[in-house]
Amino acid sequence: MIYQGKALTAKYLEDGIAELCFDLEGDSVNKFNRLTLQELGEATAALAGEAGLKGVLVTSGKSVFIVGADITEFTELFKLPDAELRGWATQANDIFNAFEDLPVPTVVAINGVALGGGYEMCLACDYRVMSTAAIVGLPEVKLGINPGFGGTVRLPRVIGCDNAMLWVATGNQQKPDAALKDGGVDAVVAPEVLKDASLELLKSTIAGEFDYKARRVEKTSPVKLNDIERMMSFTTGKAMVAQQAGRHMPAPLTAAKSMERNAGLSRAEAIEVEIDHFVKLVRTPQSAALVGLFLSEQAVSKAARGFAKTGGDVKQAAVLGAGIMGGGIAYQSAYKGTPILMKDIAEAGIELGMKEAGKLLAKRVSRGRMTADKMSAVLNSIRPSLSYDGFDKADVIVEAVVENPKVKRAVLAETEKHIRKDAVLASNTSTISITHLAEALERPENFCGMHFFNPVHAMPLVEVIRGEKTSESTIAKVVKYALQMGKTPIVVNDCPGFYVNRVLFPYFAGFDMLIRDGADFRKVDKVMEGFGMPMGPAYLMDVVGIDTGYHAAEVMADGFPDRMRHDFTGISEMMYEAKRFGQKNGIGFYRYEEDKKGKPKKCEDDTALEMAAKAKQASVELSDEDIQARMMIPMCIETVRCIDEGILRDPADADMGLVMGIGFPVFRGGALRYIDQMGAKAFCEMADRYADLGPLYQPTASLRAMAANGETFFK
Repeated sequence: MIYQGKALTAKYLEDGIAELCFDLEGDSVNKFNRLTLQELGEATAALAGEAGLKGVLVTSGKSVFIVGADITEFTELFKLPDAELRGWATQANDIFNAFEDLPVPTVVAINGVALGGGYEMCLACDYRVMSTAAIVGLPEVKLGINPGFGGTVRLPRVIGCDNAMLWVATGNQQKPDAALKDGGVDAVVAPEVLKDASLELLKSTIAGEFDYKARRVEKTSPVKLNDIERMMSFTTGKAMVAQQAGRHMPAPLTAAKSMERNAGLSRAEAIEVEIDHFVKLVRTPQSAALVGLFLSEQAVSKAARGFAKTGGDVKQAAVLGAGIMGGGIAYQSAYKGTPILMKDIAEAGIELGMKEAGKLLAKRVSRGRMTADKMSAVLNSIRPSLSYDGFDKADVIVEAVVENPKVKRAVLAETEKHIRKDAVLASNTSTISITHLAEALERPENFCGMHFFNPVHAMPLVEVIRGEKTSESTIAKVVKYALQMGKTPIVVNDCPGFYVNRVLFPYFAGFDMLIRDGADFRKVDKVMEGFGMPMGPAYLMDVVGIDTGYHAAEVMADGFPDRMRHDFTGISEMMYEAKRFGQKNGIGFYRYEEDKKGKPKKCEDDTALEMAAKAKQASVELSDEDIQARMMIPMCIETVRCIDEGILRDPADADMGLVMGIGFPVFRGGALRYIDQMGAKAFCEMADRYADLGPLYQPTASLRAMAANGETFFK
C-alpha cells in the first residue's frame, strides 16, 4: 500500500503500475470535499516519492466516478473572506497541478458520473477512457459559478476553445459519443472492459507507444491559436453565450471571458485568472440563490425518498378521465414503466387520451429519443376502457375528471366500489379540498390528492395532498408512484389551492389591481418577464385558461375571503364573462394564430385593450419597480403564511414548489430565498409602502418578528 486514506487509496496493481482509487468512506458517491482534496494531495506526494513507479491508473470504487465538489460545504466556504477563499482555491489547484505533473503517465477509467471537480480530475490525467454508461461535464454555471479546479484552463487546450465554451457555458452533461467526438475523452468502451482497457492504454504509454509528455506540454502552454484566430473564436462564442444565458445569469459569460483571458497564458497564469473569476462569481446573488436551490432540491428529494420507504412499488395504476390531463398522466406512467388503465365514460374521451399519449411518444421517436418498438411497447401498456374491468388489480387510481366537486365526489364514490380495499385513490384536483372530497368515501384513509401540473410530461412537480383522514401509508404509496413516474413530489397539507395555486392566485390578484390602477397588461407582462418569470401574468392566464383560473379564484375567495375576494370587477373576470378563455379558444388577453409549426402565436388584440381600459378605475403612476413589488409581495407573503400554518414541511419545499410548479426564476431561488436576499426587514418596509392595497400586502406577525431579529428562512 502506497497510501491509505478515508476517501482514496493508492496501491500497486502490478510491476510499477499503481492504482489510485477514489472510494469515500461512509458515502454512496465520491465527491470533492475538503477531506478528499487533502488526501489527494497526500496520495500524490506519496506517489511522487515512489522510486519504482511507472504509471498511475485512476479508478473509482463506487458506481459513479466523482460527482463533483461537495455542495453542502459551499455555503460555509463561500462565506470566507476573499483572501481565504482565494487561498482555498489556490491550494486545491496546487494539488491538481501536482498530480498532473507526476513523472509518469496517468490514465483515468471513468466508470460513471464525472461532473465538475470530478471531470476536472479527469482532465488532470494524461488519457481518459470512458464507459458507455458514464457521463462527463462541467455544470458549475448552473450553480452560478465557473469551474474552479482548472476546468477553464485545461478543457480549451484539450478540446479546443469553441467546444470548451459550449461545454462550460451550457453546463450540459456530455454522453460518451459526444465526449469522444469533441475529444473530451480518448476512448469509449463497455463497462465490463473499462478497467482492462484503461490498463492496456497505460501499459502502451509506458512502453512509449504514446507521447504523454507532449500532451502535458499542450495542457500547460498557451492555446495554439494566433491572435486573430483567438479573437474571432471568442468574439463569436461570447456573443452566442450572452444571448443564450440572458442578463440574469452572469456565470456563463464570465466563464467564457475567463477562457478568453487565459487562452494566451501559461498554466500557472491561467489558473490565477480562473480563480479571479471564480471568487467574483461566488459573491453574486445568483450564485447564492442557485447553490441554495440545489441544496433545497437535495432536501426535497431526501424527504420524498423518506416518505416512499414504506410505499412499496406500484405495479399497476389507473386513471379516471381520458382527456388531455388523463392522457398525459397515462403517458408519463407508461413511459416510466408502470402499466396503466385509462377509463372514460365516452369513446371520444378515450380517443382523445390515447391521441395525447401517442402524440407525446411520436415526438420522442421523431427526435431520436425512442425507437418505434419502444413506442409500441409503451402504448400497449396503456389499456383504454369504458368500464372498471381490471381496476381490482390497480394499486393507485388517479381521478382526473372535470374540476367540479359534485362530479368528482360521485366518480370517486363509484370507483371505490370497484377497487381493492388496500388500493389508493388520488384526486388530480388543483383547488378542491381533499377533506371535502373524502366525505364521499367509505375509506377516506386510502385517499389523498395527487396534483399534476400541465403539461404533465414537462412539469416536474407533483403535489401530494394530505387530507384530515389520509393515512401515512397512503401518502407513502402516492409519493412512491410519483417517484416511479420521474416526478418530484412535495407533501402538502390540505387547504384551498393547496400550496402552488394558493400562492399563485394572490399574484394574479396583484395583477388585477394593477390593471384597475391603470397599468397596461402588456407592460406588466414585459416587466415580470424581465424579473425572470417564464411569462407575464396575462400571458400565463391565457395559457392556463382564463375559465380555469376564474373557477379556481372563486374557490380561493371562498377559502380566504378576507384577502382573496375582490371588491371590484377585475380584468380577469371581465375576460371570463366575455368568454375569452385564452389559448384554448384562441382569444384572451391576446389573440392566437397558428404559426408554421402549428403552435399558437401570440398577437395583440384591440378588443382586449378596450376591455382593459374599461377595467381601469384610477391612473396611478407605476414604475417598473412598483409593478414588480405589487406582483411579488402577495405571492411572497402567502408563501410565508403556508409555512406559518404548517401547510408545508419546510422552506425548501416552498421554494422548490414555486420553481418547479410555476417557473419562479431559478436565479432568485424561490420566494423565501428572495425575501432572505432582500432581508426580511427590507421586504417588510417594501410591503408597508403598499399596505393600503389591503391584507394581501400586509406582512405576517412571524415575518415582522424575523425582520426585528435579523432572521432568515435558510441558515
